[in-house]
Amino acid sequence: MAKRTLGIAVVGLGGAVGTTMAAGVELLKKGLIGKEGLPLAEADRLADYSDIVFAGWDLFPDDLAKAAANHEVLTYKQHVAVESELAKIKPWPAIGDERFLSLIDGENKIAGGHGDVIDTLRKNLAEFKGRCDSVVVINLASTEKLATEGNEAFDSLDAFEKGLDENSPAISPAMLYAYAAIAEGVPYGNFTPSLAADIPALIEFAEKQNVPIAGKDGKTGQTFIKTILAPALKSRALHVDGWYSTNILGNRDGLALSNEESLASKVKTKQSVLDDILGYPVEDHIVDIRYYRPRGDNKEAWDNIDIRGFLGQTMQIKVNFLCKDSILAAPLAIEIARCLDLALRRGEGGIQEQLAVFFKLPMSKADKPEHAFHLQEAMLARWLNPQS
Repeated sequence: MAKRTLGIAVVGLGGAVGTTMAAGVELLKKGLIGKEGLPLAEADRLADYSDIVFAGWDLFPDDLAKAAANHEVLTYKQHVAVESELAKIKPWPAIGDERFLSLIDGENKIAGGHGDVIDTLRKNLAEFKGRCDSVVVINLASTEKLATEGNEAFDSLDAFEKGLDENSPAISPAMLYAYAAIAEGVPYGNFTPSLAADIPALIEFAEKQNVPIAGKDGKTGQTFIKTILAPALKSRALHVDGWYSTNILGNRDGLALSNEESLASKVKTKQSVLDDILGYPVEDHIVDIRYYRPRGDNKEAWDNIDIRGFLGQTMQIKVNFLCKDSILAAPLAIEIARCLDLALRRGEGGIQEQLAVFFKLPMSKADKPEHAFHLQEAMLARWLNPQS
């Protein structure tokens, strides 16, 4: 494939995941790390990692070298190796709205109403497109409060654009980023639980513009394990009586989730998986997420599963996943961007169902998305290799 530059514009560029993405790509370019953790490293037709460049928005103005040092995800040697490259990347001003995100705030903000904000975002993207052959937007911002999906402004593109003109308070920052991306013909991937391109108005807009969209909420740790175990239990006819899941994490995302309204968005995406896979409601399915500052970017996901088998005998499975949040998330966000770029080059706009494998609550054209990991993986493989 001829060399071409893929620009990834990240919402929340200076966060732990955004800086890990950028640092990882720079380390790959220098041959200082392998491709462990990148599930599509051997896939054909996708943009090469060495051809990826980064830009994006953040409420904090720090360049990525300083931001990465604060997050402490990279080793000292890794940080030193790419410090000069990261220092050249400074975030654009971002949208700050305390109505949707109350615990994370910075001084690097876009001023003005919805129209002014959209204009600024589109100018940012147009400038970035001028430096790249293709651009994709990935939303890695902190989780917003749970928005009301039934709002009339979300029902159609006309209603949404009327809401923009009237500075509707129902329209969230995540939706503004998604609208600006679609308006610029730029694919949009939502790695967060926030309501964004999955509202009818923006799905309609993406289809009209023939722009690929995908989301939501990256499936990195606990839910990833859940979508592997649940199909296996179903295949053995082992009934799930209860599933208790708890998470503790101490990074900026964890801090945002200590707000109950933001937490509600996250819990919703994590809880939706199990019943759909098993085909029956699990009455005692409990998801508990706690901010615990000492863990930083290290996350502990603990699951207790109560199952019932032959003769009605009860059993238990316990899983303790000690993982690194950004180390799991960053490569998936990169792969989503590469796939959205391929979809754009193929002329495949609208919802990208084949990317379900990457998300807790995948966007789907059907009534219910596919959640079982092995089926999602097969769907992506068919899309990547349509002739095979």
